[in-house]
Amino acid sequence: MQSNKVLVTGAAGFVGYFLSKRLCAEGFEVTGLDNLNDYYEVSLKEARLKELLPLANFSFHQGDLTDAVFINELFEKGKFDYIIHLAAQAGVRYSIENPKAYIESNISGFLNVLEACRKYTCKHLIYASSSSVYGANVKMPFAVQDAVDHPVSLYAATKKSNELMAHTYSHLYGIPTTGLRFFTVYGPYGRPDMAYFSFTRDILSGKPIKVFNFGKMKRDFTYIDDIVEGIYRLIPHIPAVNSTLWDANTPDPSASFAPYRVFNIGNNEPVELNRFIEVLEEHLGKKAKRELLPMQDGDVVATYADISPLQREVGFKPSTSIEKGLAEFVKWYRSYYKVK
Repeated sequence: MQSNKVLVTGAAGFVGYFLSKRLCAEGFEVTGLDNLNDYYEVSLKEARLKELLPLANFSFHQGDLTDAVFINELFEKGKFDYIIHLAAQAGVRYSIENPKAYIESNISGFLNVLEACRKYTCKHLIYASSSSVYGANVKMPFAVQDAVDHPVSLYAATKKSNELMAHTYSHLYGIPTTGLRFFTVYGPYGRPDMAYFSFTRDILSGKPIKVFNFGKMKRDFTYIDDIVEGIYRLIPHIPAVNSTLWDANTPDPSASFAPYRVFNIGNNEPVELNRFIEVLEEHLGKKAKRELLPMQDGDVVATYADISPLQREVGFKPSTSIEKGLAEFVKWYRSYYKVK
């Protein structure tokens, strides 16, 4: 793939860090943006950045999505070919405690990105949605053809809103947009607020772990390398206007008359939480003390991605088992935190 200018928002975040490394290795000129907020330990974001900054074709700007003037100036100077928008206020449960942060970052911030894409044209905007948009749906696997009108957390509602906003701008201004519904991404340098990360910390320190829904939840755990591969493959696959796929009498949520697409990006193989913990215990060489608890507000029993549209589009096929993925995470965790 020829060299192109790419803006990666949330570049100091988990997915943004690994994607930026991959794009630089592939010869892209990558500009990273992050506000380095303290939702989780800033030192981890700084450690990721420390790995990125020496790369010859990587540059970094610290700033906030909600600063429209800053975003406009960044786009005007950058003249980006592609925008990969990963920055957001993450976390389902935190959205119950601090809803305003989600409206500011995920709604107002995304609006500023869309407006900048309108003013300073880009070839393709790829943005992070979430499996949480499926909300109260119970039909498995979750498919992009399914309606997603019943979110069970404000975080999910903001991600659904992002998809609606992107469609509007694709329709009004011809901006090609692709939304990616991520399914439980894990791996080295991951987010400390994720369960597998806190489980590892607590198991090693001998503290009990909180296991919600008595460990009977299922998640489509997706390893970071598989996620990055899927995003990378999608960059040149720019959505086009295709009215033949659209029937206004029977509208399909996965189709559009605008240059707009949405895909699931997951492992397509859900694993019960109890099994996930067992594999983690095996790699840590230590048993967990489990505190079994009922479901939390805003959570769902299971996630399971139908990835067939993404397979057809770019040949996406995740290849990392939880055994291999958790082995890599534990290896990194012991090294990074210097624990045995």
